[in-house]
Amino acid sequence: MKLSLYNTLTKKIEPFEPLNDAEVRIYSCGPTVYDYAHLGNLKAFLFPDILQRTLRIVCGYRVKWVMNITDIDDKTIRDSAIGSERWNPAFGEQSLDPKVNLKVLTSFYEQEFRNDLAMIGIKHSDISIMPRATDFIADMQDLIRNIHDSGYAYISEGSVYFDVAKWREKEHYGRLFAIDVEHFKSGVRIDADEYSREHVSDFVLWKAVKDAEPFWDFTVAEQQLPGRPGWHIECSAMGHALLGLPFDIHTGGVDLRFPHHEDEIAQSKAGYGQETAQFWCHNEFLEVEGKKMSKSFGNFYTLRDLLDKGMDPMDIRFSMVNAQYGSVFNFTEFGLESASKARKRVQEYIYSCFEGNLGHDNHAEELHRLKQDFFSALCDDLHMPRAIEALFTFMKMCPAQALSHRDRPAFLELIHDINEIVGVWTIAPRPEMDEIPKEVKELAQQRWDAKASKDFTKADVLRKEISARGYVIKDSKDSYTILKEE
Repeated sequence: MKLSLYNTLTKKIEPFEPLNDAEVRIYSCGPTVYDYAHLGNLKAFLFPDILQRTLRIVCGYRVKWVMNITDIDDKTIRDSAIGSERWNPAFGEQSLDPKVNLKVLTSFYEQEFRNDLAMIGIKHSDISIMPRATDFIADMQDLIRNIHDSGYAYISEGSVYFDVAKWREKEHYGRLFAIDVEHFKSGVRIDADEYSREHVSDFVLWKAVKDAEPFWDFTVAEQQLPGRPGWHIECSAMGHALLGLPFDIHTGGVDLRFPHHEDEIAQSKAGYGQETAQFWCHNEFLEVEGKKMSKSFGNFYTLRDLLDKGMDPMDIRFSMVNAQYGSVFNFTEFGLESASKARKRVQEYIYSCFEGNLGHDNHAEELHRLKQDFFSALCDDLHMPRAIEALFTFMKMCPAQALSHRDRPAFLELIHDINEIVGVWTIAPRPEMDEIPKEVKELAQQRWDAKASKDFTKADVLRKEISARGYVIKDSKDSYTILKEE
């Protein structure tokens, strides 16, 4: 099957064809490791995970996926600075060397980020490399020299800035996002790594050294400029070094379109003479209970926060991937509960395919339709909601107990391929349980008797007691089964 994707560069959905038939090259803007990743971050990384899985499993391509680690920027420097209130005592005593403190802080949060990825089902083996920005300082310096030599950068007070006005004489600046160029004033400079569209100005490529900050030696036009890189230059240099330019797909959140990605395009073309990527794909924001996620609103969550509430990371993954990446996703506790129930319905269906008597109906046509509908939806700009809907439509039309000796293996093979993309189910028989405790059996029998006597209030109380002990009752017409809760 052929994949179509919305390309932010052209503002339309286009058929995807790799630049090199042998391999699809994807670059994803990764985390800034100064704190734990929040839910919005994780949703942004689930998007390229589903993308690369679809390219491999549905389209049959080999994929090289690079996700960078930003370990040098305003935030990591701020939080690792000597005396910073955000220095975690678990890191130990601070060093007098700012580079050492920077490494300690960023290494800790990088490992926590890697742990988060594993918990929500993003496989480290699928990510070809996770480069740290500080390992590519020399590449950034070479690129900055190229940009300066090409006449699109200038030196001021020990820093190097990209000359946006001069660049706009040659190229369109604002290809990914309709920036407010009316506010642009030639020669106005901005040193901050992040800024709004109202600040269209010359952005920093290299920042002059400041007291008590980590720095690297750098020479441009025979001038000694000790300092450190600006944030935008990092991805340009790493993408070029690890994937070559242009590569196939660049991903990131919609908030990165400007200034970060727009500046990447300008830098790479000015310094390397090449476009960055043929497709720019951006995922929309995550909201919580209908509001922007913010600590001031009390709705700011990390994965740890949700796990502490007893939530299952696979339910979190399923709730996020079962949404269109290009639409704002509203994360709610009710939505997560619904996702959990839906995920477990599919898991129970899979278990049932390994159990009980075989049916006699022929469902080959429905299985074929499920395969076509599921993967066709994915190939239509990764429309996961429509794909999952096809799965539930099949389950409704074809109960597990109705599947024949030919249908069951065919379904299990298909759901295995589906799960290679969705990544939230176990394609195996129900795990053997330990002996069910005697008190749980007694409560289950009391509940069954209460239902038979039509004392549904008592039956519900008993059900809750059973649930509190970690078990659930599955009723059938003439009996019941005691199951361990997942």
